[in-house]
Amino acid sequence: MDGDTRETIRAVALELFSNKGFEQTSLREIAERVGLTKASLYYHYSSKQSLLLAVVEPVITGWRTIVDDTARLEHTPENVRHVVGRCLDVFLRNRSVAGIFQRDAAGVAVVLGELWDDMVGLGKRLVAWFAGPAPTTADRLRAVAAMEVLGAVLSSTTYQDEDEFTEEEMRAVLSQAAMDVLRLSAEPAASGVRRLG
Repeated sequence: MDGDTRETIRAVALELFSNKGFEQTSLREIAERVGLTKASLYYHYSSKQSLLLAVVEPVITGWRTIVDDTARLEHTPENVRHVVGRCLDVFLRNRSVAGIFQRDAAGVAVVLGELWDDMVGLGKRLVAWFAGPAPTTADRLRAVAAMEVLGAVLSSTTYQDEDEFTEEEMRAVLSQAAMDVLRLSAEPAASGVRRLG
């Protein structure tokens, strides 16, 4: 039962942090929405900061897994397409977390501290892999642009109604767009891709 309560608290915190902002959301408000006292909430999460960490942890874990796996992948169009797909998976699963970063980027960065720096470092490593071996300046710039294209999943609800795009449409369009930016074929080759994770 404790695991269910923790997940309920996390889900409510994610909703409130995304919609109102981390700084503007109180633990009392979260506790009331879950049906707990503030003291009971502290049993599950020792602070608002620890709750924020629980909310963003799936994004960090997803990025770290992808980045670690790219170290063992040859930079081929098939493998780039595979990694693009995995990045989209992480973005799609964690779209609501984006609201927290969009509302309180500076504040969240301070609260997360070294973890924020870790996220930035993981992003840089992924960009470096997308740029390919012995990249030119143009390759590096295209890799940054491709990451921004993939990140459109996170900001799509800022510009459109949440249900305007289906997940399949976002995946197809943004995957193709990222491959176009990287100047790689988006069509799968006849041979298989070595998949990790």
